[in-house]
Amino acid sequence: MGRRIYVGDRKKTHGGEKSPKVFDGEKTAKLGTEKKPAVVHVQTEERVKEVSAIFEEKGWKYIVGLEPDKPEDITDLEILLTPHKPMIAENKVGRNDPCPCGSGKKYKKCCGS
Repeated sequence: MGRRIYVGDRKKTHGGEKSPKVFDGEKTAKLGTEKKPAVVHVQTEERVKEVSAIFEEKGWKYIVGLEPDKPEDITDLEILLTPHKPMIAENKVGRNDPCPCGSGKKYKKCCGS
């Protein structure tokens, strides 16, 4: 059997076969915590201070890399600054409820057919 290499959420063996990831019982850590600090790369010392100030203000854990020869990567910071809002599901129209189009007919006889 070949050596296992982890790629994304699937395991690959040297033979190229894929197998689904096995749940190990551990929760994934939230971004910006001790277990999973946000990692950003910037080009200047001034930018390091700006980014660090934002992380400190919010109380997030982080790692800042100063790499002048590489493009800036602040993806983790952007993710933390724009959190996802939960989706709100709308109520479904029942078959025998009045049609939402305003015709006065039952939904099943109007728009539900």
